[in-house]
Amino acid sequence: MKGSAARHSTPALVEVLRCGVLTSVQDLGRHGQRHLGISQCGALDTLALQQANLLLGNAPGAAGLEISVGPVHLRFHADAVIVLSGVDFAPTLEDCSGAASRNHVLPGHRVSIPAGSTLSLTRPAIPGARCYLAVAGGIDVPLVLGSRSTDLKAGFGGHEGRALEAGDLLPLGTARLLKANASRGVRGLAPTHVLRALPGPDHEQFTAASHTQFWMQPWRISHQSNRMGMRLNGAPLQLRAALSLLSSGVLPGDVQVPSDGLPIVLASDCQTIGGYPRIASVIRADLWQLAHLPPLTSVYFQLVTHAVARAALERQTRYLARLAQVMQQEFGE
Repeated sequence: MKGSAARHSTPALVEVLRCGVLTSVQDLGRHGQRHLGISQCGALDTLALQQANLLLGNAPGAAGLEISVGPVHLRFHADAVIVLSGVDFAPTLEDCSGAASRNHVLPGHRVSIPAGSTLSLTRPAIPGARCYLAVAGGIDVPLVLGSRSTDLKAGFGGHEGRALEAGDLLPLGTARLLKANASRGVRGLAPTHVLRALPGPDHEQFTAASHTQFWMQPWRISHQSNRMGMRLNGAPLQLRAALSLLSSGVLPGDVQVPSDGLPIVLASDCQTIGGYPRIASVIRADLWQLAHLPPLTSVYFQLVTHAVARAALERQTRYLARLAQVMQQEFGE
């Protein structure tokens, strides 16, 4: 496309030829509906999705694909421009002649996809981590309650309320025009495996020994983890005394401790209420790491203050604002 995301004269579609275990349409989530029992959902790594969208001239919250397990093969039925972000899934691009070259697909950069080409994503560099595919114009599935995210539990949003399957056709929105043939890219963040957190509302209900265990010991990610929550294995935590709690509102990042004493870090698809004690809450600026913590890896919790949490979020917000400002200069109507 010679560096420009031209408007398509024919319907722009992406066809799913082969799909991994869990590839779904996600945006930044469904907000303002928790009082109705509707989960937030949305991309686990919101930073990666926003970076990719801004590089393409999309709104930061445009819908893209969250890819958890390969291989994934996608055929583009119209010219398109994409950005892959998150973990490198060893992408290759095969054109109509059957020639494949990985050099044409550089993660974190704009890539022009000619009509008829097939994009293949295979094995992630970090098993269990996630990749995000943003397309100029966004994945144009219908809005449901203000979001295009897939609610896998409730079965709505995204594409037919489910994970993608071979044969699915995904419509694309109208792309913005790129003023110049500029190759742009950003470097993705690498997870630190340290989650900064605030004391939860029930922190003082746990024993002093459990406080030390929680904040000082490594926790290993369980195979039972998913988009609802990251289950952790380690020395079980203990309450000071038996505790009876009424169910109350919970949010992504809350760290619940069920009766077995093993914490669960709630993630994007988590329920809206819960009755387990909450020992901590991961700060919003670190939630993106939950997308890239595969089973059997270890994670630490770092106790921080509200001031640190606010400052970290403000830094992320300023970074995205600067990126949006730079990209705005490259696009025109």
